[in-house]
Amino acid sequence: MTMERHSAVDGLPSGIPVVAPQGDLDIENLEPLARQLRAAAAGSPCLIIDAAEVTFGDSSLLRVLLEVQRVTELRVARPQPAVRRLIELVGFDRVLQVYPTLEAARTAPLTRP
Repeated sequence: MTMERHSAVDGLPSGIPVVAPQGDLDIENLEPLARQLRAAAAGSPCLIIDAAEVTFGDSSLLRVLLEVQRVTELRVARPQPAVRRLIELVGFDRVLQVYPTLEAARTAPLTRP
């Protein structure tokens, strides 16, 4: 399994960084995304992961998301059914903020000071 790209998008109206990974995300290929998320989280009170093109995630993805959530307000936008199911199955939908659209994730008020 390979990940095709990780891209950070700047200049959003809200100024919130967006990381948009693609493909299957598992323990074998997750570290580049983890590094990118950690770097983006370190400099921002909020971070969006646009999961629209993530086709699979395993427990290692959840571990990285929770790690980032401890540092900044993490928002998961547009998760595909498999990713949404994973988040809901383990109850992380009560911990992570999940949004149906990227715009909803961008415009929601901050919940952390």
